[in-house]
Amino acid sequence: MKPPYPAGEPCPAANAREDGQIAVLFIGFVVLALLLVTVVTAVSAVYLEHKKLLSLADGAALAAADSFMVGDMGTTSQPATPLVDERVRAAAGSYLVGSDAYTRHDHLVVAAGTGSESGGTAVVVLAAVAHPPVISFLLPEGIPLEARSVARSSLTQ
Repeated sequence: MKPPYPAGEPCPAANAREDGQIAVLFIGFVVLALLLVTVVTAVSAVYLEHKKLLSLADGAALAAADSFMVGDMGTTSQPATPLVDERVRAAAGSYLVGSDAYTRHDHLVVAAGTGSESGGTAVVVLAAVAHPPVISFLLPEGIPLEARSVARSSLTQ
């Protein structure tokens, strides 16, 4: 019995059943790749925003560590730099105003936990909100971020 199609060629009925299958696979891979690019972009944007906030907290902590007053040192034999919580918060706030940080970060605040610790250590905690690109409609309130930085001032002879 002779086949209804020439020898060495695929069956025409098999080709008809597979028409368009590669297009569906291609569209699926394109959608998957776009989803992956969107997620990586959003995560990278949040990561960079956190690094900017951490850098800002570092600068504010350094400014706050230098907020000691000579009159607060007392009469101990070792030189010390006692810090006061209110002065640390005020120094951090004035650093943020001076560096124009409130215009670059959304909902930037000096958070709870900002103050002084023993040994002349200033702790600055900043909180802000990050809005990642492309997926911001899924998270209209944004992603809250927090950065904590510690700086210590010391006196040497």
